Amino acid sequence: MSNSSSITQFLLLAFADTRELQLLHFWLFLGIYLAALLGNGLIITTITCDHHLHTPMYFFLLNLSVLDLGSISTTVPKSMANSLWDTRAISYLGCATQIFFFFSCATAEFYLLTVMSYDRYVAICKPLHYGTLLGSRACVHMAAAAWGAAFLNALLHTANTFSLSLCQGNVVDQFFCEIPQILKLSCLDSDLKEDGLLVVTAFFGFGCFVFIVVSYVQIFRAVLRIPSEQGQHKAFSMCLPHLAVVSLFLSTSFFAYLKPQSISSPSLDLVVTVLYSLVPPVVNPLIYSLRNQELKDALKKLCNC
Repeated sequence: MSNSSSITQFLLLAFADTRELQLLHFWLFLGIYLAALLGNGLIITTITCDHHLHTPMYFFLLNLSVLDLGSISTTVPKSMANSLWDTRAISYLGCATQIFFFFSCATAEFYLLTVMSYDRYVAICKPLHYGTLLGSRACVHMAAAAWGAAFLNALLHTANTFSLSLCQGNVVDQFFCEIPQILKLSCLDSDLKEDGLLVVTAFFGFGCFVFIVVSYVQIFRAVLRIPSEQGQHKAFSMCLPHLAVVSLFLSTSFFAYLKPQSISSPSLDLVVTVLYSLVPPVVNPLIYSLRNQELKDALKKLCNC
């Protein structure tokens, strides 16, 4: 038995015991990480360098790519290093830092996806008011609000989680530190403050999801009134991938943080965590670049320079 004051490090999940499988895990995560770096890095560079892409939609997409890079850089490199050096350890401060930055990036990403749905709604349903409703100042304010609210939310969760007394050991059944796994180490079966914070966060998340759904209902109604089949296809190709990413991200993260302990298992927790922590940073660049002709043209122009 131990308490939080005596814990100096945590032990993360080991994917394998044999050296060969540890190296396989390292190379697999390296491939995932490089794919995320390449995809999001190209989007950030292309949008920054091409002045034709300095519009609200691409401004929010650039912010999304920065958050994707932040979230995957918080978790994957440490897991790779542990496999490479055959260790499971992460310091107490390192664990708290992982939770803070990952929770910040993940929360800000969802808020930003909500803002992006509003951007698509105005672009398709109120095109004549687009410049007024989504001017440069309004875009900066919305992005700043998403980042600021996420950082404050993460600070509250991190401070509260690490104020708990931990007496269930220091083994974290996940490849990075996340709040549900730390709560399992608490001396209490349930912490009312953290449970309350998670419920409040989930409430705001659900509110954002309702806003997104309502926005897309209005978008789809407007799209179906477009006489051109090509116009309908273009609108749907922009909106459906966004909705799919939002649904995957929200459903898996809600399940990870709000599921009852009775249905928790290491394999299920690992699958769910991979779906909401690793898949979006890799998939988002593919979705938003392969289906966006303007971005593809700007990328080709950048590569030809």
